[in-house]
Amino acid sequence: MNKSTLLRTNLEKYGLKDVNAHWNLSPETLQKITVDKKMGKETLNGTLAINTGKFTGRSPQDRFIVKDNYTSDKVWWGKVNKPVSPENFDKLQTEIQKYLSGKELYVRDGAVCADPKYKMNVRTVTELPWSNLFVFNMFLRPTPEELENFEEDWLVLCAPGYVCPQPEEFGIRQGNFSILNFTKKIALVGGSAYTGEIKKGIFSALNMILPVEKDVLPMHCSANVGDDGDTAIFFGLSGTGKTTLSADPNRKLIGDDEHGWTSENNIFNFEGGCYAKVIDLTEEKEPDIFRAIKPGALLENVAFMENGEINYEDDSITQNTRVSYPIYHIDNIQEPSFAGNPKNIFFLTCDAFGVLPPVSKLTPGQAAYHFISGYTAKVAGTEAGITEPVPSFSACFGAPFMPLHPAKYAEMLSSKMQEAGVNVWLINTGWSAGPYGVGSRIKLKYTRAMITAILKGQLDEVDYEQHPIFGLFMPKYCPNVPTEILDPMNTWLKKGAYIGKAIQLAHSFHLNFEKFSNGASQQIIEGGPLIDEHHHLEERI
Repeated sequence: MNKSTLLRTNLEKYGLKDVNAHWNLSPETLQKITVDKKMGKETLNGTLAINTGKFTGRSPQDRFIVKDNYTSDKVWWGKVNKPVSPENFDKLQTEIQKYLSGKELYVRDGAVCADPKYKMNVRTVTELPWSNLFVFNMFLRPTPEELENFEEDWLVLCAPGYVCPQPEEFGIRQGNFSILNFTKKIALVGGSAYTGEIKKGIFSALNMILPVEKDVLPMHCSANVGDDGDTAIFFGLSGTGKTTLSADPNRKLIGDDEHGWTSENNIFNFEGGCYAKVIDLTEEKEPDIFRAIKPGALLENVAFMENGEINYEDDSITQNTRVSYPIYHIDNIQEPSFAGNPKNIFFLTCDAFGVLPPVSKLTPGQAAYHFISGYTAKVAGTEAGITEPVPSFSACFGAPFMPLHPAKYAEMLSSKMQEAGVNVWLINTGWSAGPYGVGSRIKLKYTRAMITAILKGQLDEVDYEQHPIFGLFMPKYCPNVPTEILDPMNTWLKKGAYIGKAIQLAHSFHLNFEKFSNGASQQIIEGGPLIDEHHHLEERI
């Protein structure tokens, strides 16, 4: 049997018939096909830019997990993890197989988990050539020898052009869907060309497999390492600065989004690339990301100026403009991408209420409480209907991707932190001197200075004071940061207005935490805001 017949047979075993399959094409070839088919265009410096169509972000309400013997008693079912029956999954799989049959398809063999002990092979079959380029950028790239004998652990079938005509008959909400089947080890993506669905599907699978089967804590975080091997990890929701702050010219980047923390005391990257937001991108603010946008990278949903240059400020298509690029587009990377236990953990939040300190040190109880809470704020313009800041909580700083109960991840984090003797810090990259619309965003150079000071151990010996409402420990001094911004109350014109806003936010924390309190220890519950201790506030107003 010749090789082309063998490859065709390989796809027939997935129910894909009469397809013209392209296997593991180079980024240059995929870019050329995309441009030739008028599916995208090249920027002035030769980077491919495409438009993902109707969906410019994930569709969390259309994400499902097959409920079967493997998942039924493990998954934290509810709004985030919605069940679909094995029968409905099989019917949808058949629909996608029929839809993809007879088409020109692109197959990519890749892997996830940089630590060889935990590596998992993923074969992705995509309808669109640029989806395949995204997978090349984002997953680990096997060597030619590894490709020779490649067998997948998981299969992804990605069919953006298939829209389910009768969703209710298949147990789904509307025509698009992303579904994980842990028994079959298949991820289906239908009806959406947003590339993040592929990445987040596989990483959601790892967020179940690693803790349940491998005793590895999966984390939605970025990580870097210093010259002396001190690892730092950065948790944070979209828009809080996770990618930006981990790209530090003085430290090697391990990865920018998803990592595992092993029982052998290693931190390893899940992926082989970065998927960064590019709204308002400038070379001055984010030099590493800006310079990574070159041939081989894939820009999504950006707008152009008349002269053909990208207008990074233009959000007319979406606020969620993105670029994916292979990690080697960044100069300063850790190879292979894993390192030892972290010395410092940063929880990043973009507090649009101007309440939280720009930097504070957390006790173990506070660390677990803030990890389970996963707070940031949505500001006007990021979602339809939002005109003023709204508190946003996402358990473990990644609820949409966490199949297990948040307390499971928090317990694992807590025990690992205590074993490793890690310092945990809450960093507010949001507003100071008033809420969004009144105050201003904390300067990136100050946030970078705080993180640098922590990594150098310069906040180990300074004096701290406790925040009167949140109980957080705020340093009284930090090199290269104006002292007056370290206590947020000092920056507000009206101290009473600050206290009112802080109490309001503290209530939001308490309300959000109620759903987790059954599974949380007393130490964790006491890590929350000290909402009733207002008796000594008057002397500060």
